[in-house]
Amino acid sequence: MLLPEEWAPRAAAHAGRADALTAVWREARAAGRKHAIEDFLFTYYPTRIAHLRRWHPGAGIALRLPGTVPSADDAAGRTETDPDDRTTWRWHTVLDTAPDTAPVDVPDDAPVVTLDVGAFLADRGDTVRYVRDLLSATASRPGTFGCFGLHEWAMVYRDREAGRDHRHPLPLRLGHAGTDAVVEANPVRCSHFDAFRFFTPEATGRNLLQPTRATQVGLEQPGCLHATMDLYKWCLKLGPAVPGDLLLDTFELARDVRWTDMAASPYDVSEYGVAAVPIETPQGKAEYVRRQRAFAERSALLRARLLDVCTTLLAASPAG
Repeated sequence: MLLPEEWAPRAAAHAGRADALTAVWREARAAGRKHAIEDFLFTYYPTRIAHLRRWHPGAGIALRLPGTVPSADDAAGRTETDPDDRTTWRWHTVLDTAPDTAPVDVPDDAPVVTLDVGAFLADRGDTVRYVRDLLSATASRPGTFGCFGLHEWAMVYRDREAGRDHRHPLPLRLGHAGTDAVVEANPVRCSHFDAFRFFTPEATGRNLLQPTRATQVGLEQPGCLHATMDLYKWCLKLGPAVPGDLLLDTFELARDVRWTDMAASPYDVSEYGVAAVPIETPQGKAEYVRRQRAFAERSALLRARLLDVCTTLLAASPAG
């Protein structure tokens, strides 16, 4: 059990780190501007700033709160829930503790709150098992590093011919014809379904793989930038069972990957102060692989930590 003076500074530091990591996006949003690079982190992923700032200790760690548990009458008279009242948070429970177990400087009626693992698994057990199986399968495979980020190019392939608008309000660095030529000159090897499903109809047949949702566990591999970014998605799915530092570590990695993802894309992102990774050249391909390998190393550590979260949760479930 952690006392208020132990966990409150951690929660405050977590909120401050979340604010720093989201500063660029929040500034753009406050100014009414779209951010072609970071918007993805807040639209494709169901990110809410308030939830990103909220620190959780993870499963199995109880927190003694500084206040008291509201009475039933007080709770019934509320018109809205206090977002800072951990006793009201979903899947949390107040433990029964004897008054004489409280330290002398903590009120006897200060509640102790922890994640109700049973209630959480009743609602999210299938998700936990899926995440465990997916991450375990991904970790068991060697990374492949020959895709060169062509998924973004395949998402705009032959758009002009078909009269479609491309996905971002940015010019294409090589123009439409130049972009199409890069796709046609390079083998497309995308293994990630959630990238592949955004390919243009003209590009899908050019992919050496034809991933589906059903084959995701069988195809996911640790060199994939989107599989790396998705570690953040799985942390969001597991909510309060994930320690706060792991949530922000995966968000930070996803943010870093996203900037490279767009630097290596066909879009001209120079207005964001980003130098292109020109994957149509040998030098650009080499730089992309260098970054891809570095991201894979970072993701391996976070994937192992998230697998530990899943294993700990499922150890408390009869279904395993």
